[in-house]
Amino acid sequence: MTVGIRHDDLRRRNRAMIISAIRRARQPSRTEIAGTTGLSPSTISAISADLIEEGILTEVKGGTAVTKRGRPQVALGLNPETSSVVTMLLALNTLSATLLDYAGNIVAAEQCRLSTMTLGRDELIAEAIRIVSRLVSRGGAAGSRVMRISFAVQGVADSGGAAMLWSPITPHRNIRFGDALEKAFDLPVTVENDCNMTAVALRWRDPGRYRDNFVSVLLSNGIGMGLFLNGELFTGTRSSGGEFGHMIHIPDGDLCRCGRLGCIEAYAGNYAIWRNAHRLPDRDSFIADIEDRDMLALAEKARTHDGPERTAYAQAGEAIGIGLGSLFALIDPAPVAMVGIGARAFDLIEGPMRAAITRTVGGQYEEAISFATEPDQLSLIREGCAMRALTFLDQEVFAAGNPPSMAARGKAYA
Repeated sequence: MTVGIRHDDLRRRNRAMIISAIRRARQPSRTEIAGTTGLSPSTISAISADLIEEGILTEVKGGTAVTKRGRPQVALGLNPETSSVVTMLLALNTLSATLLDYAGNIVAAEQCRLSTMTLGRDELIAEAIRIVSRLVSRGGAAGSRVMRISFAVQGVADSGGAAMLWSPITPHRNIRFGDALEKAFDLPVTVENDCNMTAVALRWRDPGRYRDNFVSVLLSNGIGMGLFLNGELFTGTRSSGGEFGHMIHIPDGDLCRCGRLGCIEAYAGNYAIWRNAHRLPDRDSFIADIEDRDMLALAEKARTHDGPERTAYAQAGEAIGIGLGSLFALIDPAPVAMVGIGARAFDLIEGPMRAAITRTVGGQYEEAISFATEPDQLSLIREGCAMRALTFLDQEVFAAGNPPSMAARGKAYA
């Protein structure tokens, strides 16, 4: 049985393919787009002409590609004035936000320090609203075309993308940032887990390595995970899923920030490594906010002295290795990215981690497991949020044939 494709559906699919190709290649020629998408030159010319007329694409001045015959071709780019998006990140004692245009360029950025452990629920929401207001005001004309907000949180988000269900950075649960921001700015908002956003960014940065199945592990004060399976970001039915750091490593073991005992994070998080390196009581209160420079100094001491510092990193590696081995027993080995400040001490944890993996069922294919390090977690989170928001506009708004003049743009803020 042959299934027909409606003309409108085919047109939308082709528009989406062209926009996606330009988003990935930044400024390709029409010939390069044909090579990427498999669409005919006539189809690409017709659709790109429509997208240029609608203000979604632009011909890039000075951006030309030369064919084999030496004939220059004009490059196509995303029109930065089409719209803009806001990305946000709430982490321990820090709230940051960035305004980006439709081409992905940063227009303005804001960051503020706040005490996430002591501020009330309404105060945290009010801070989020204030930082967006300041940011959009700084963005000027670009800020008047905000069409979406992507808010990453250090904690568990709900699968519907409206709330932060739980986080170690605040005593409050079920903070509905999405609803509050949507009400304040009349814009669609998604609340995302920060580690999921690092995985989204990695897939855009290096699709050759991070394609259908891969793992992103955050090594910071907390331990988190972003997971792609069969080309899709894994989330739970109720939550953002992927809470690798709170899988149990040793039942009734060391105290974790979540209040439970024996989590992987209770041995591999920065506070846990610090606690063990300084031989503090296993169930003692932990240091909430350790400076990066202090962790780097601790790692250097572990490299030069065979003492409790080196042992602490070995314990961290073992906890991560047992966890990854158990994961790979379920999904088979996949490329792994170690993200965050802890990735700069990967040389200290790699050996114990690999040894632990081999002790698990998942370690039977150890040779197929490869690791890479990405220390700058903040840029990855911001990039993941940006791509999450921008590709939604690409596929759901502009590919559907809604030019900027027709699409809902959000309010202009003074």
